Amino acid sequence: MSQVTPFHIAIPVYNLAECRTFYRETLNCEEGRSSDHWVDFNLFGHQLVIHYKPKGETGDLHSNPVDGQNVPVPHYGVVLPWETFQPFAEELRTKGVKFVIEPYIRFEGQVGEQATMFFLDPAGNALEFKAFRDMGQLFAK
Repeated sequence: MSQVTPFHIAIPVYNLAECRTFYRETLNCEEGRSSDHWVDFNLFGHQLVIHYKPKGETGDLHSNPVDGQNVPVPHYGVVLPWETFQPFAEELRTKGVKFVIEPYIRFEGQVGEQATMFFLDPAGNALEFKAFRDMGQLFAK
């Protein structure tokens, strides 16, 4: 497998200060550059930028049925190392994060076995963090 190239994602938030605190303190993201309208974060080695957008201009959250769960759409997140997933989930619990989908294992014992969880940031953006028992199965069918 080749070296992973960091991605860049920019998301809208209507409450820059509250989301800045959430990403920095709840998710432990290192803060990078910022202005009065946006903030860069290191999200597990990837660049996440939160951009101020007035409330009401963001779309409603939708969900699709996947594996018996209502998966929020749109969503974004990071694939974590297997050994990082559970401690991260427990840390989120201790910080009072309310899960849209509680941490659980999908495809247990099958190709593509993965841990996954979903929760919302203070602006209502859906986040998914997952981990594969075998990272070589990230795109397995």
